[in-house]
Amino acid sequence: MEWLTALWTDQNSVGHILLVYALVITVGTILGRIKVFGISLGVTFVLFAGLAAGYLGLTVNQTVLHFLRDFGLILFVFFIGIQVGPSFFSSFKSGGIQLNLLTLLAVGLSLVVTIALFFMFSDSVSLAQMLGVYFGAVTNTPGLGATQEALSMLDYKGEDIAVAYACAYPLGVVAIIGTAIVIRLVFRIDLKEEDRMWEEAEKENSDVPIFFHVGIVNQGLEGKRIEQIRHFIGRPFICSRLLHDGEIISPHAEDVVHVGDVMRIVAAEENKDAIVTFCGKEETDIDLATESSPITAKNIRVTREEVNGITVHDLHLSRYDGVNITRIFRAGMTLFPYTNLTLQLGDVVYCVGPERSIRRLADKLGNQEKKLDHPNLISIFLGIAVGILFGSLPIAIPGMPVPLKLGLAGGPLIVAILLGYWGPRLHLVTYTTASANLMLRELGIALFLASVGLAAGAPFVRAITEGNGVLYAVLGLFITIIPLIIVGCVARVVYKLNYHLIVGMIAGATTDPPTLAYANTLSEKSCSAIAYSTVYPLAMFLRILSGQFVLLILWQFVS
Repeated sequence: MEWLTALWTDQNSVGHILLVYALVITVGTILGRIKVFGISLGVTFVLFAGLAAGYLGLTVNQTVLHFLRDFGLILFVFFIGIQVGPSFFSSFKSGGIQLNLLTLLAVGLSLVVTIALFFMFSDSVSLAQMLGVYFGAVTNTPGLGATQEALSMLDYKGEDIAVAYACAYPLGVVAIIGTAIVIRLVFRIDLKEEDRMWEEAEKENSDVPIFFHVGIVNQGLEGKRIEQIRHFIGRPFICSRLLHDGEIISPHAEDVVHVGDVMRIVAAEENKDAIVTFCGKEETDIDLATESSPITAKNIRVTREEVNGITVHDLHLSRYDGVNITRIFRAGMTLFPYTNLTLQLGDVVYCVGPERSIRRLADKLGNQEKKLDHPNLISIFLGIAVGILFGSLPIAIPGMPVPLKLGLAGGPLIVAILLGYWGPRLHLVTYTTASANLMLRELGIALFLASVGLAAGAPFVRAITEGNGVLYAVLGLFITIIPLIIVGCVARVVYKLNYHLIVGMIAGATTDPPTLAYANTLSEKSCSAIAYSTVYPLAMFLRILSGQFVLLILWQFVS
């Protein structure tokens, strides 16, 4: 039985370390699935399993613990950046500007409340611990890790801020959802009416390409090339099918049209009236995309690395005998195939044309799903390496005792966002399947939470029984509720936002998946998820840097 005793007690053995982490993550994940009033903590419960294990004496080698904590944090933030990178900058367009401004307001107000509470309770709570409360109240784990790293650079020797984080976190989750409920009650919101208004707004603002048929009546278009017509109108469109003398073809830009021809057009809805008016009339009693048509349509997946990063123009579709690309599907979005649109690995290209020519284009693009199952490790580890270097760059700030650094959370996050957005343009393969991305993120955050819990177990129990644990939880409620109530009222009264968008924005501003899960129970529409994903990148970025920002302006109070 000596082997069993050694396995449980030898903190430096690989077997002991792996066993402890496996047990903590397993127990935490199982308990995290338990719902209380419809709310569960998910993977975050691994933190509390780690706290229990640490209190019971299940500890591991401190060097290994710190490595796994930091490596887990890097994995989590890096793959978040890769996921949101392609849509990060586009999220600031249109309605995303309002949502991101509200998120900026929410982050700013939570920092103001945190600093105000610190000065009010400075005799009882240190600045470092107040930051722990702050990150627990806004349920942001990567920010906790970044601030822990910043404190270590400041040679902080006080109580682990993960203790305050763990005390504030549970009530923070409940308070965020409770705030959403309060906003609903205050404004007497009818969920069905919100759904109806969302549907109407979607119809008005939709930029998803539509199809329609136009008859050539304008005598001035006789013998003109499709490319010329597109230039005359000044609106982008695709002619996917052309009916001439009873024959249906898939034309290219150099083909000519004649009076009496009928074109099947794919374009943005806002351009429909201009195209119809210029050509002549809309044909509503004909559909050229019939089963008897000699032209077929097919979805083609981009799976060849050689295609990653090239534009639609670079495909030279004129070489494919009448093949047209009418739409491109990417990460749930439908894109119009502008000639300068960059193709990415994993895109789905919707093509129309002769079957043989479409097969040739499919060979060009790849269309082999299994190839996408193989991750490109070069881009992943190159991005992590560059992120670590970027996060380690010292930024000298007057008045600071040590240079400011983005750290192991901020550096990889920024590089991953840039890599996700610009990578394909540089012909770097950044595509990972959704399941692979989710698995690596969950693994990373589980390793981080388990490490934090194991290190803070005994201090956490002492804080609850003998210390400021209850005070941390109460202070966290103020940090959670006050900013979200203000932002929710501004969103409804000033911007007249749909309630589902408000709840999604609140969930994204606090980077809180349980609130998003609650929002999804309120409506079958995807508006909450859209708002969440729109503000999440900015919120995560600001939360990770916010701890260092507070330390920057108040570092002399760190104790």
